[in-house]
Amino acid sequence: MSEKFIVAATGCPTGIAHTFMAAEALEQAAEELGVRIKVETHGQVGLENALTPEEIAAADGVIIAADKDVNASRFNGKPVVDVEVKAGISRPAELIQQILDGSAPIRGGAAAPGAASAAAEAPASDGGDHGLFGDIRVVAGQKFQARDLYKHLMNGVSYMLPFVVGGGVLVALSFLWGIYSADPKHPEQYNEFAAMLMKIGGTSMSLMVPVLSAFIADSIGKRPALVVGLVTGLLAANGGTGFLGGIITGFLSGYGMLLLGKLLEPLPKSLNGLKAIFIFPVVGAFVFGAITYLISAPMKDINTGLQNFLTGFQDASPILLGLILGVMCAFDMGGPVNKAAYVTGVALLGNGNFFFMAAVSAACITPPLVTGFAALFFRKAFDARTRDAAYVNFALGATHITEGAIPFAARNPIVVIPILMVASSISAILTLLLQVQVPAPHGGFLVLPVVTNGLQWVLAILAGSVVGGLIYGAYMRRKAATSAPVTTPEPSKEAVA
Repeated sequence: MSEKFIVAATGCPTGIAHTFMAAEALEQAAEELGVRIKVETHGQVGLENALTPEEIAAADGVIIAADKDVNASRFNGKPVVDVEVKAGISRPAELIQQILDGSAPIRGGAAAPGAASAAAEAPASDGGDHGLFGDIRVVAGQKFQARDLYKHLMNGVSYMLPFVVGGGVLVALSFLWGIYSADPKHPEQYNEFAAMLMKIGGTSMSLMVPVLSAFIADSIGKRPALVVGLVTGLLAANGGTGFLGGIITGFLSGYGMLLLGKLLEPLPKSLNGLKAIFIFPVVGAFVFGAITYLISAPMKDINTGLQNFLTGFQDASPILLGLILGVMCAFDMGGPVNKAAYVTGVALLGNGNFFFMAAVSAACITPPLVTGFAALFFRKAFDARTRDAAYVNFALGATHITEGAIPFAARNPIVVIPILMVASSISAILTLLLQVQVPAPHGGFLVLPVVTNGLQWVLAILAGSVVGGLIYGAYMRRKAATSAPVTTPEPSKEAVA
């Protein structure tokens, strides 16, 4: 029997850790099962190890382990296992086995001749099998999944993050010359270089909402929707709707353009080129731009109310807020619950609230550090390989890569995850109490030069991490002691005699 060949695509919103951890796990599991595999990664640097149409056509099956758009329409007609990226990390052998057993569902029914080649070109005339006519009802064997909405949202977040990171850090750097360093009316603090940093950083930050809207729409309806999503997102941003406006206009533009495409289907095929370059952008921008224009005022009120609520909660109950954020960030470490806290922090960051993001970052940095301290304090409780992985987590945690703690939590989540929640909550609570401000949503300790009360922030994170490390290490030592094999000493020669 010939060797089985599987192709896979992995991707996560931040594109830093989960993407590549899932790829590595799938490759290791395939090697153990005697299966050839090629994994395409959709990381923050872009598409790597891209699958060719020929490889897709030759594959016995496909695994999609992603929380963002990976152009899944290329795989129509193939057995496809479509799961969240964490499943690719935690149970890769099970996913591969579904292909080998023939239990994976066929995606999109029978593939048309040349479908793989056509899909690889990512045609812009429609939304593939995403969106209104692929998500809401059963089309070509594909059923709606709530996770599709999450994937569309996270696709927008993935493209938006670099703008927030770059802009936030540059704006924070401008304050090194003083709080009024970018104000030409302030003769004492004004600095021309600082003003330039503020201008560049502010411009980058101002693109947050339009980019979010554009790439949510792109995930649903491809290029025609991206254009309209960018226009409506910019309208929403100028209308003061904030992060909420970007989400609403993204979904409005994506699903709206799919509906428009459906309505224009009766037009002669000879007009397809005209549709793409003229009808779609003109009609789409007008119709959905007008809707955005009309709903901007109520969206602005909702956004302002939400921001005021969170800010008031942050000031009135920092302990409760820190506890909530710690539990959310450590619960699934990069999953939907973690991302809910993280995306809220990014939204408030765009509105100038750096306190909330500081607490979220602290809660995300802590879990991998917990494993590192546990291995450091209770060295004998860990085998050499696990200990080495724990030490690597010092570097991962320091750079805000929470996912390093996942393999440790996966071994006994019922015990380990609550320990990580306690540790992250301590870090988040202390961060809020110490009034730390972090202007960037990623980078960990690399952004310390622009953190307000940076030393206090490090101490808050270390406090939570050390406490968690002591608890986790003690648990591991007890576990090692109880699981150690009981050996019966050999009888002495005298006793034998």
